[in-house]
Amino acid sequence: MRQQRWFRIAVLAAGLFVINAVARLVVRFGYDGSDSAQNRASIVMFALIALILGVLTFLRSQHVRSSTWLPEIGFGALGGMLLTVLVGPFLSGSSPFANGAGDFFAQVWIYAACAIVGSALGFGVAVMLGRDYRSKSLAAFTRARTTRPRRVVRR
Repeated sequence: MRQQRWFRIAVLAAGLFVINAVARLVVRFGYDGSDSAQNRASIVMFALIALILGVLTFLRSQHVRSSTWLPEIGFGALGGMLLTVLVGPFLSGSSPFANGAGDFFAQVWIYAACAIVGSALGFGVAVMLGRDYRSKSLAAFTRARTTRPRRVVRR
């Protein structure tokens, strides 16, 4: 079951939602819904989401092709975002559109931006260090071509 693609996607989505749920519950019970605490928790939550997606992208890009890890991380982040914006407000004691459509879509755009920036930074660091799958494949090909002896052709 762990080897199936949907399992990794579901675990990532659930993990990203847990980050949001913890932030919402800390603000709700620890700070009694204070606006400044809510803003700080949102900043920490989005930074943590970007960090986790960046690290996960860095690690996954070293072992598998981008055609494998990109949909997994993309759909996992999308699932986490949907859970965050649709189910998360109920943990705070409100509803998804309680503050209007503007706040709802602002949260969607901020979440998407953090997910994209985190993943892009993780992949960029892997490429920059030469540790991504393609760079490793090209390096192995170069080593194989340079270490193989030249064929002697007799006439």
